[in-house]
Amino acid sequence: MKEQLYKLVLPTPFAVGDVNVYIVKGQSVTLIDAGVKTKEGWEAFIRQLAQLGLSITDIDQVVLTHHHPDHVGLLDFFDHNVRVIGHEKNEPWISQDPSFFTWYDQFFEKLFERAGVDKSFQFYLRKLRASLKYSCKRSLTSSVKEGDKIDGLTDWRVLEVPGHAQSHIALYHENNELLIGGDLLLHHISSNPLIEPPINQNEPRAKSLLQYNNSLKRLLELPISCVYAGHGQEVTNVHELVEERLTKQRDRAMKILQLLKHQPLTAFDICKELFPAVYEKELGLTMSETIGQLDFLEERGEIDIEEGNHLVYSARA
Repeated sequence: MKEQLYKLVLPTPFAVGDVNVYIVKGQSVTLIDAGVKTKEGWEAFIRQLAQLGLSITDIDQVVLTHHHPDHVGLLDFFDHNVRVIGHEKNEPWISQDPSFFTWYDQFFEKLFERAGVDKSFQFYLRKLRASLKYSCKRSLTSSVKEGDKIDGLTDWRVLEVPGHAQSHIALYHENNELLIGGDLLLHHISSNPLIEPPINQNEPRAKSLLQYNNSLKRLLELPISCVYAGHGQEVTNVHELVEERLTKQRDRAMKILQLLKHQPLTAFDICKELFPAVYEKELGLTMSETIGQLDFLEERGEIDIEEGNHLVYSARA
């Protein structure tokens, strides 16, 4: 049976705007991503399913590109017989494992302290998990990894593309040169490489910006005529846009390096310089971006790091 791919556009309460989810009709009916858990999102989903001649009971399985609430929330409205498939690192997030989130709080408290975040921002730690009310409390039925094929998605291959999330995968259709990419590459904005606590507490944190760069570079090695993105319109100038995003990232890192040539700074100092208008409101996003750029400069051997109460960065002479 020839597969058919459909895009559904669902509202979210987030600044990024609407989220795209996809129906693939073939040997089975697969939903790629599940939107955000709101009444408005659910009603839009049911209405657009009906326009395709489908109902919720026709969906055999849900494949998650990653664990963020705007991609998983409506799972709570599905019957538990529906298969839920994704990378294994989705599990503590989508099940909202209490022990994981105790560790989450400890991780960010220590991260912010070492980054030099002012004590007056401690209240922000309590807000970091606020978006989870739009998520779900479900578990994976099965997990996938690099190179896997998923039953019912005959010609699609799983790519592991961490960076924006540690759980992030994409689905690649080699014959048709198509990618269902989640938030890997968006047409209108750059995705944030978000810092997350490691699933295993004994492991160091992943350097999410470096991961994200490597995931983008993978797209340069593949023939891709179209990326079906998690937000906004499809991307058809894939290689050109990837190069543009990598260049902009390097430019931002070089801006930080210039700051450090004038004086040593903490990550929080740099964050305030880079994002003076939004760092107070979006501390998690802006600190992830800042620390990611410092990881990039450290890997290139451009900076020195002094250990103390806080990590202090300076340009290498």
